[in-house]
Amino acid sequence: MRDPYQIIERPLLTEKSMDQSHVGKYTFRVALDANKIEIADAVQRIFKVEVLKVNTLRVRGKKRRVGRFPEGRTSDWKKAIVTLKPGHTITMFEGL
Repeated sequence: MRDPYQIIERPLLTEKSMDQSHVGKYTFRVALDANKIEIADAVQRIFKVEVLKVNTLRVRGKKRRVGRFPEGRTSDWKKAIVTLKPGHTITMFEGL
């Protein structure tokens, strides 16, 4: 079993994700090869909460200019929206 800190890279703190945190949905940037079961287990082990479901999506990298050559790209990455069981919260997201 992988280290949960290798699966959950960081939380995504956007306006939309902060609005969803009030209804028990938390958004994280996760490892590209992580599956829903690994993500749920990692969130449960790191934050000591119970996960109801996990939705994932892959975000494609954007094209970027590198100097005067228009050939650069940012990396693809994966986003996970984790829904917690009622009564559970992640305190890191509160008060932001």
